[in-house]
Amino acid sequence: MATNKHTFTLRLPDELFDKIGFLATKERRSITNYIEYVLLKHLNEVEREQGGISADRVE
Repeated sequence: MATNKHTFTLRLPDELFDKIGFLATKERRSITNYIEYVLLKHLNEVEREQGGISADRVE
């Protein structure tokens, strides 16, 4: 099954990676899925407060 998602690498200190892993396990998610969930949640909050974000909008 094809996907239209991009992938990227995060360089995280072990301590931060472990904390994210703990929270992901608590939510019964993979670390990757948890990071995606947190980013989407944050983007939704920002857009709710500041309006929509356009991909071609650069400040």
